[in-house]
Amino acid sequence: MNFLGLIPARGGSKGILRKNIRPICGHPLIAWTIRAALESKLLDEVLVSTEDDEIASVSRAYGAKVLERPAELARDETISRDVVAQALEVTGARHSVLLQPTSPVRSRGLIDRVVAAFNGGAFDSMATGSEHPLYPPHGVEHRRQDIKYVFVNDGSVIVSTRETVMARSLFGSRAGVLTTSREENVDIDDEFDFWLAEKVLERVLARGWDICPQKI
Repeated sequence: MNFLGLIPARGGSKGILRKNIRPICGHPLIAWTIRAALESKLLDEVLVSTEDDEIASVSRAYGAKVLERPAELARDETISRDVVAQALEVTGARHSVLLQPTSPVRSRGLIDRVVAAFNGGAFDSMATGSEHPLYPPHGVEHRRQDIKYVFVNDGSVIVSTRETVMARSLFGSRAGVLTTSREENVDIDDEFDFWLAEKVLERVLARGWDICPQKI
C-alpha cells in the first residue's frame, strides 16, 4: 500500500464532549472528513482509528473502515504521531495521510492536490495551512510592512513518509507546505471554533460546494 488515509477519532475528547460525532450541518463531524477521504483518487485505503464503539459505528455507516486503537493510544497525552505509527505498522503502508476530523471544511480534490504536491518533490512531509503574522510585543512600535509571517499547519491534510514517522516525527527536515483558503483553515478546538466551522460549512454549501456526507 502506498498512501493510507488515516482519520484519528478517540472518544474521550475533553474540550467538546463527543465532538467527533457531534452533529454539524446535519451530519456527525467525522462524516465530513470521511466523505473527503473516500472521494480521493490517490488514497489506497481510508481508516478511522478509534477505541470508541459508537465512533466506529458512525464511521462505518458513512463508508469508512475502522482500525481498532489500543487503549494506551487513546489517552489525553497521546500524540498523533504515535497513532499514525500504529496504523503504518498494521497496514504496512509507505505513506500516511493524516486527516483530522476537527478540520471539516475541505474543497473537493484538496487531499489529492496535497498528495500530488508531495509527489512532486523530495519531501519528508507535506501539510496544509496558512501564514500567520508574528507581531512584536505590545508597546513596541512597528510598521505593517515589517511584520513577519510564519506558516501554521491546520491539521486538515498531513502527508508523511513511513521513514519520517518511524523516526518519531510527522514532518522531518524536508517539510513541504500547501497554503489553503481561510475557509479551509477551520480547526475545531472549542465551542467557538465549532460554531465558526458550522457557519463556514453553511456558507460553502450555499455556494455550491458538493462536500456533504452521505450514508452508505
